[in-house]
Amino acid sequence: MREGIAQAVQRADYAAPAYWIRSVELTFDLDPLRTIVASRMAVQRNAAAGGPLRLHGEDIEPLRVLANGQSVSFRVEGNELVIDNPPEGDFTLEIRNTCAPEKNTQLSGLYTSGGGFFTQCEAEGFRRITYFLDRPDVMAVFSVTLRANKSRYPVLLSNGNLVEQGDLDNGRHYAKWHDPFPKPSYLFALVAADLVAREQHVRTRSGKNHLLQVWVRRGDLDKTEHAMNSLIASVVWDEARFKLPLDLERFMIVAVGDFNMGAMENKGLNIFNTKYVLANPATATDTDFADIESVVGHEYFHNWTGNRITCRDWFQLSLKEGLTVFRDQEFSMDMAGSASARAVKRILDVRMLRERQFPEDAGTMAHPVRPDAYVAIDNFYTATVYEKGAEVVRMMQTLVGRAGFAKGMSLYFERHDGQAVTCDDFAQAIADANPGSELARTLPQFKRWYAQAGTPHVTARGRWDAPTRTYTLSLEQHSLPTPGQSEKQPFVIPVAMGLLDRDGTPIALRLEDESADKAAPERVLVLEEARAFYTFVDVEREPVPSLLRHFSAPVRLFDGLSETELLVLLAHDSDPFNRWEAGQRLALHRLTAAAKDGHALHLDAAFVEAMRGVLRHETLDPAFKELVLTPPTETYVAEQLDHVDPLRVHAAREAMVLQLARELRDDWEWAWETHQVREAYSPQPQQAGRRALANLALAMLCLDATTRGDVIWQGKAYQRFKDAGNMTDRQGALWALLASHSEMADLALQRFHDQFRADPLVIDKWFALQAAAPERDGRVFARVKALLKHPDFTLANPNRARSLVRTLCSDNPAAFHRADAAGYVFWAERVVELDAFNPQLASRVARALDRWATLAEPYKSAAREAIARVAARTDLSDDVREVVTRALES
Repeated sequence: MREGIAQAVQRADYAAPAYWIRSVELTFDLDPLRTIVASRMAVQRNAAAGGPLRLHGEDIEPLRVLANGQSVSFRVEGNELVIDNPPEGDFTLEIRNTCAPEKNTQLSGLYTSGGGFFTQCEAEGFRRITYFLDRPDVMAVFSVTLRANKSRYPVLLSNGNLVEQGDLDNGRHYAKWHDPFPKPSYLFALVAADLVAREQHVRTRSGKNHLLQVWVRRGDLDKTEHAMNSLIASVVWDEARFKLPLDLERFMIVAVGDFNMGAMENKGLNIFNTKYVLANPATATDTDFADIESVVGHEYFHNWTGNRITCRDWFQLSLKEGLTVFRDQEFSMDMAGSASARAVKRILDVRMLRERQFPEDAGTMAHPVRPDAYVAIDNFYTATVYEKGAEVVRMMQTLVGRAGFAKGMSLYFERHDGQAVTCDDFAQAIADANPGSELARTLPQFKRWYAQAGTPHVTARGRWDAPTRTYTLSLEQHSLPTPGQSEKQPFVIPVAMGLLDRDGTPIALRLEDESADKAAPERVLVLEEARAFYTFVDVEREPVPSLLRHFSAPVRLFDGLSETELLVLLAHDSDPFNRWEAGQRLALHRLTAAAKDGHALHLDAAFVEAMRGVLRHETLDPAFKELVLTPPTETYVAEQLDHVDPLRVHAAREAMVLQLARELRDDWEWAWETHQVREAYSPQPQQAGRRALANLALAMLCLDATTRGDVIWQGKAYQRFKDAGNMTDRQGALWALLASHSEMADLALQRFHDQFRADPLVIDKWFALQAAAPERDGRVFARVKALLKHPDFTLANPNRARSLVRTLCSDNPAAFHRADAAGYVFWAERVVELDAFNPQLASRVARALDRWATLAEPYKSAAREAIARVAARTDLSDDVREVVTRALES
């Protein structure tokens, strides 16, 4: 029984280990019920330390411990194997232990899935395999021998290069692998399963040949082409952009259906959730294809930013994750090609940041990009560490320039290749490579982005003086208190900006005391004080400011622009992000006003015409139009309110969507007819954008028709659903029926299930679509409860659990937050149920109530009561207890 919360680990307490492990030889005799693991480690005493040798181990059984070939006294103390009197100097330590992969429901360490063996060792899973110094600053060279039944497990894989393989007695076989690069234990991996591979040989710029492999279960090989193409593109891009080559003879991706994360960058042997590998046009959407490209890139880029250089301790997690998210975002934008497609990618990234990370920064689990303490490190694989961390890296690039950032990356690898380092080391390298940059000048202050939690608020006000033809812009920053940080110091905030005439003409920007040749249509202001003033000269007419272009810093901007000024930006801004943002703000003003007092939302003619202008615009990219014409989500609207009534927010957004559907009916018909894709399917941005706008149009037309009792567009949606030649259009048509609560939706759902019942990833979509549908009279919540009993539903598979439970609790506020508290009862039951066998997954579901304190009554009291009920249990994991305890402290 587990009772009470474990002691927090503090960043300030970091100390180098008393011993190092320089190399390790591992031998596995693989059996689902009782795998025997033999390790032989070269141990080196840290001259600066000493005392007992303490090795981490969890849910494993020691059989034998030898030091320099002799038995040595040891004891098991909690989750540690302790040798009180290890030999003096360097020595060899041999340990033989067992583990039970079949019983490992946590999916951390060595476990079984679909009849095969797989591993997940980050952050602390290796200790569930064998005893080791399971911490990221202990980097060892691994040699691995795998032995298993050949007919059941014909493929035996591990990190690095294949050294030897062959047959053994009794129908068994073996494979030996060697990874020449030192790595921490969290990057270890093995796979033993019945798999098939797509293979591709590539030659890098250095002239070396490499083998790329994507391993999947039999029957899925036809869904691996896009993953392989994405891997090849990643190899080419990293060598071209950052001069970072592939460094092993082979690079492997393995797909597994049971996986807590998206993917894992184990050196040379990436293990992936099937969701981010398997795709063909019939089963995967445009979004799936884009996500696969991004995640394949992300894990490959970790080969250098995470593997060759890793983090000293888990507090430095953003060193590898924030940097690598930035790199995969840059990769995806470069792969997108056109400026418009790049802008769409940037908007999607920012939208996700603001919907996931901004609430985290304002909630009970708020923490800096580099946390100061944790109880369960698995709870800190967060949007703050990943996505906000990427924004911190992006600001560095903004302050030193793209070429300067590349120089900084080169210096970073020159200094630290093969080491475990800190976020400070990375920032110092970027600054030192650019000594004259704004980053170098402000580095100590800039690093507050790593140390301070919360989203800074930037208030902007401008004053145009006609007689002097000057425009003075004031920028002021402040940050709200977060848990453990009541006061904040000013950040370094790069503010990319431009000025427009009222007719949309860009104005050349020149600050007073600058020469005329400094004038440019856009520039970056560096706000480093609590308040600063900037005066621009030669401004002939009163301008409209376009601030925070490209979303140049992860802040909340309050610029006081009028409706008229926002309409100017929506119509004319040369920055696509701010053009989109203007449309979102116009919608947000109307949504928040209705949600605050509960009045019925009625769209004014000016807003409707502005949206019509975007939809009918002759040159705007269809994907961009779809983004502008999609109102802010209920989650994002709620974040703008001090007191949130989820049903009011839902009613306001539903009213906006319905009125846009009705008022733009003819325009939606035009969009539907003119954006059909008749060419062979391609997931590339040009086609994907046309499909996105056509599917939005279909959803609007179906909603309008259902409301009016017109069956024509419902029939057209159902026909599209049946005839669609790709999953994007099929799912788009199904969503149109679901979102409009058409009577044809159930028929389509049954047909969808019948057609794809054998494909787990598509059935995940089937569950998720139903859980995400707009709530009406409690129907969605009732459907989700019923789906818990569906024969295809199981909590044991993380993808399936996320598709239904997490979608309802985190992505459908109106269905989840109910006046009768039934949603909170549902949440509590699922959290407890999941926690019994998969704490990582349970803690992520638990975070759906991070922002309970902002809810209006009766939701607030009921949510707190549900959290308290979970927290009162004595058998919670550290993962869940940390989340619910911090929630109650708010």
